[in-house]
Amino acid sequence: MTQQETSAAATSVEEAEPWHRCCATPKADKNKDGRMNFKEVQRLLKMMNVDMNEDHALRLFQDADKSESGTLEGEEFVLFYKALTQREEVLSLFQDFSEDGKKLTLLELVDFLQQEQLEHEGTEELAMELIDKYEPSETARARHVLSADGFLMYLCSPEGSIFNPRHQVLWQDMSQPLCHYFISSSHNTYLIEDQIRGQSSIEGYIRALKRGCRCLEVDCWDGPNGEPMVYHGHTFTSKIPFREVVSTLGKYAFKTSDYPVILSLENHCSMEQQEVLAQQLKDILGEQLLTTTTDGRVPTQLPSPEELKHKILLKGKKIGRLEDTLDGPGDEAPDVSDDDNGAEAEEERRRVKKDKESLAQALSDCVVYCKSVSFRGFQEARSHSRPSEISSLSEAKARKLIRDAGNEFVRHNAWQLTRIYPSGLRTDSSNYSPQEMWNVGCQIALRLSGHGDRLVLSSKQGRVPPSCPEPFPCHLLPVALNFQTAGTEMDLCDGLFSQNGRCGYVLKPPFMRDKDTLFNPSDPDSWEGPGPTTLTIQVISGQQLPKVANSKDGAIIDPLVRVEIHGVPADQAHQETKYIENNGFNPRWDETLQFQLHVPELALVRFVVEDYDKTSRNDFVGQFTLAFANIKPGYRHIHLLSKDGTSIPPSSLFVHIRITEPPGPEQD
Repeated sequence: MTQQETSAAATSVEEAEPWHRCCATPKADKNKDGRMNFKEVQRLLKMMNVDMNEDHALRLFQDADKSESGTLEGEEFVLFYKALTQREEVLSLFQDFSEDGKKLTLLELVDFLQQEQLEHEGTEELAMELIDKYEPSETARARHVLSADGFLMYLCSPEGSIFNPRHQVLWQDMSQPLCHYFISSSHNTYLIEDQIRGQSSIEGYIRALKRGCRCLEVDCWDGPNGEPMVYHGHTFTSKIPFREVVSTLGKYAFKTSDYPVILSLENHCSMEQQEVLAQQLKDILGEQLLTTTTDGRVPTQLPSPEELKHKILLKGKKIGRLEDTLDGPGDEAPDVSDDDNGAEAEEERRRVKKDKESLAQALSDCVVYCKSVSFRGFQEARSHSRPSEISSLSEAKARKLIRDAGNEFVRHNAWQLTRIYPSGLRTDSSNYSPQEMWNVGCQIALRLSGHGDRLVLSSKQGRVPPSCPEPFPCHLLPVALNFQTAGTEMDLCDGLFSQNGRCGYVLKPPFMRDKDTLFNPSDPDSWEGPGPTTLTIQVISGQQLPKVANSKDGAIIDPLVRVEIHGVPADQAHQETKYIENNGFNPRWDETLQFQLHVPELALVRFVVEDYDKTSRNDFVGQFTLAFANIKPGYRHIHLLSKDGTSIPPSSLFVHIRITEPPGPEQD
């Protein structure tokens, strides 16, 4: 066998590997002889979500049975697999650009990349790279041509994905003030089960940090022998020493992302154990813990993620003002007005006295850029608050402010951090929608730590095992009293923070970083720009979609695709295709969906595959969510994720994306 043939054979075997794994299972290969007769192939087809006409299946089987033994093995099975997975829609596209229908020359591939994929820079170099990377034939590579197999491999690759590969790495400006970013955050990070009786564990912090989470929460209470403990107060959750949490934070904080971690301290400790908290933070974290401003002066704006690399910021209460502990105020530092007849100053003195009675000075000194303050309205915040202060609002309070003062909320978040915490009454295990908080620029929208649907409850014990296989999106965890909360809200979080190298920070659009902005997400008159952007999505086909999880009868699915737009209220929309009966293996829809996006900079697009059921609610099959800014136009594959955010290869959708920008002034 030549080197070229060896390479092609290896590629074929690799492609057929999912089928070989199924063959090895007792359900498919009844007699366990490593060969498949036609009845076993039929059984396998059903297992793989294929409802194929028996005569057609028999023809494919006989064509592949070169030895005429009545069974398939080795390369025969590969032939059967390749015939079964023939992608007519891809072959047709290939032939549209191929003069001889057998190959794409370098120039033909360049034409495809420019006309359909809208690649306009360095397309000849890109075409060469794609041929070298994805063409299985050594001879074809030497001739700089791409075969149909190579073309399909390119379309299924990261370069052929709907997600712009340039945006998967760190691509945004990281030198803006901290408040100009959405921050990946978790709530009750220590919990890995439910919020009432569940287990507290440092594993919650490890998983969150490994997924790029940059804001963690720790609830501290007095513990035995002068040792502060972390747990969900007034519940039956287990306890872990604060010392272990800090040690874990020091070890894992910057393994995934170099950018700052905010440790949100919910302090319920006595003065004595607060001193222990401060000492453990300083002793264990050392120079990682930020204990003064970056330049030693009073900040007129927050420092950037770039300036705060490898630093841990403590969020909590602070005695007095930051400038009281520094050399002196910087330029234009906000302060109490002389025209207030001392009322403001007296109020400040009262607050300081109260704080000194309940807060240890050593712990107060650890708080620099994230001093927790009560929110007393946008006017007072703009007049007297400092950029180093942060307010926490309940989701209900935030929603009311969004309705009543959307523009003021956006302006506030352009220069100060805001944290939104979930309602404690979410007994239905739902999350609040982070999108509505992002629409007004709130940086820290919290999700509760826990396993979500990755865990299976034991009906006898009501508990779950503490183990959790990687990878798991721990920065997108449920906001609820329970923990089985996978769904749209978690998908949106994962979709937003999957970009920018998963560093945990996503830069807000320019109109949300201007403290004098006129933008209001609920007021179309405040939106700048010539008009809406049109997003046109042709949903072409699906590939090897999984069966519904925990399906009792193992029925073949009837898949449909729903596309959802999440953004400002005027952009919220969804459309769906018809369902395809009894075909989860290679369904064809060939339907076009179209959306108008007025504020595309804030839009996320969620693709959902469901199993249609005319008598009850459709069952979830798979999804993929990404920010509109990360979409690549052209013919693209969407590699689906399961409910818990893990990949489910080789399940995918094949689509064509067209983005039509509104005409500029010169085109009017």
